[in-house]
Amino acid sequence: MSTLDANSWKALADVYAFLGNSLLRPMSQTADAGLDASFWSVFPDFESEDVAHAIDSLALWAESRRGEARDAVVTDVSVEYTALFVGPPSPLAPPWETMNRREGATVGFGEPTFQMREVLRGLGLEAAGPSNQYEDHLGIELLCLSEMCRRRAWALDMASTAREVAARGESVDGLSRELSSEEVATYIDEHPLGWVGTLEDKAETARPDGYYVRLLTLARSLMERHKALLG
Repeated sequence: MSTLDANSWKALADVYAFLGNSLLRPMSQTADAGLDASFWSVFPDFESEDVAHAIDSLALWAESRRGEARDAVVTDVSVEYTALFVGPPSPLAPPWETMNRREGATVGFGEPTFQMREVLRGLGLEAAGPSNQYEDHLGIELLCLSEMCRRRAWALDMASTAREVAARGESVDGLSRELSSEEVATYIDEHPLGWVGTLEDKAETARPDGYYVRLLTLARSLMERHKALLG
């Protein structure tokens, strides 16, 4: 049974959004907060040693680059992003589920893409915007998970409101819609957590001292902790 309250779901929504956005675009086009050790010092670990270790690794990495010009570090990290996730000639760590589910897959549009398209459609969402990525890109999958967490927090808040309204003898119509913890757990298992470890291994092989392997380790550890809290 889930031990997460509405505030915990909101915190999870925020961290998944940060991770998803960080993996969808190079640092030169998005937030560079990850360059600051102070950012990682307040990053929530959800009382997990593995998550805390991943955060510490990112903080140490940030501290190791502190004496360098910030623009130069942003450029280095953006070049790393391009090599890992974009290419040319081809990405060293393709960030699409299709290409990490089957050994030797070289085409980035497959059944997981269709599955994620349906998941997004079921939430009233679609992949759009300047990234122009397939729906099974890890960044999109994490942003989808962020939205699920946001809706779960909303459901818990509304349930509390509904109880208060019902106690006053008023109508609770429209206040009871809910995305269940079980739905979120199933999504985590069937999509991002089911393949992020493979992507993490590829990033480790290609850029073992880089920023993004550490970010992927954090994403995996966070989802593992999330699953454990869901029971």
